[in-house]
Amino acid sequence: MKKWGFLLFLVLCLSFAFVNNESFFQDKVEVQRYEKNNNDQLDNRETSESFQKIEITKEMVFQGNLLLVNNEYPIHQESITSDVVNLFTHKELTKGYGLLDNEIKLSEDIAHKFSAMIAAAEKEGVRHFTINSGFRDFDEQNALYQEMGSDYALPAGHSEHNLGLSLDVGSTQMKMDEAPEGKWLEKNAWKYGFILRYPKDKTEVTGIQYEPWHIRYVGLPHSVIMEEKNFALEEYLEFLKEQKSISTTIYGEKYEISYYPITKDTTIQVPSNLRWEISGNNMDGVIVTVFPRTTHTTLKEARGSE
Repeated sequence: MKKWGFLLFLVLCLSFAFVNNESFFQDKVEVQRYEKNNNDQLDNRETSESFQKIEITKEMVFQGNLLLVNNEYPIHQESITSDVVNLFTHKELTKGYGLLDNEIKLSEDIAHKFSAMIAAAEKEGVRHFTINSGFRDFDEQNALYQEMGSDYALPAGHSEHNLGLSLDVGSTQMKMDEAPEGKWLEKNAWKYGFILRYPKDKTEVTGIQYEPWHIRYVGLPHSVIMEEKNFALEEYLEFLKEQKSISTTIYGEKYEISYYPITKDTTIQVPSNLRWEISGNNMDGVIVTVFPRTTHTTLKEARGSE
């Protein structure tokens, strides 16, 4: 009798913990639509004196961390990140992981963010990461396409690897779909601004088979919203176009995100007293993200010591 009573108590405790964890997460990530006012101000709680005007050109549609790149939407020359470096010659960027060869290139900024994520994984005992591929120029992509064919590679200009924001991550132990490194990335990458670009359940959306090794940087808060709503990048960008403007509260910090269709050079207003970023979607518009006064580079920082 005592044994059954103990088992019942244990089940109730586990159930309570699960519900609490679920509700805790939901309380920390909220997404809601809001209406911009007539002046297209991103936060109508502020006065007009708190805003500055920014000119948006058509070229900006093709720049930023949220660009959609696939068979339909190719990369423009201005889309390529300007800080691509050879990681083999920058040892300070490769602490905690290996390189498949000495020609792996990546955006320096993204390399710093990846290193921070790998350091977090190492603290959890997951430490056998490698980068197998990073940035490729159009010539390299074309050579790969000619060698591998359309079933395994995309034409030059249509691969995310031509951006500098994506990388193929491997494990020195086993294939990524079986490795602890692959499982850790799938569970945690979004906390650090990265997404698994081609998930197993989104092949019909992305048009690409499941790739547990291919991650892409989109940044916070976008990676968090995509995780919460189970969006592929295609779905997230369509969601922003439909909603026009959303606000999201993540661990008590409010972010505001607005989509603007751009057909010609135009002017929008952004807060002068808050940090903001503009990214094109590589299709027809730009996304403006306004950050809270206290910002975090990773979700873990926002959560503190949890």
